[in-house]
Amino acid sequence: MNIRNNIAISESGFVFDPSTGDSFSLNPVGLEILLLIKQGNTSEQISDLITSRYQVEKSVFERYYFDFTSMLKQYHLLVDNE
Repeated sequence: MNIRNNIAISESGFVFDPSTGDSFSLNPVGLEILLLIKQGNTSEQISDLITSRYQVEKSVFERYYFDFTSMLKQYHLLVDNE
């Protein structure tokens, strides 16, 4: 998965899609996950990082991660290249 190239992401979690004019706000964990995706980390790498950093069970994280990435795809911020 990759974040579309034209998506602007601020340090505060503000996400802007210039092609549609839509903007979104992410909480700090959402921003961290989005940046990990943008850096090219795999789903497994992201899962390992987040579950160790925030002490959350892997199955719980994976459920929320799937929901989060599905939402990003729905808003055309994320493209699936797998």
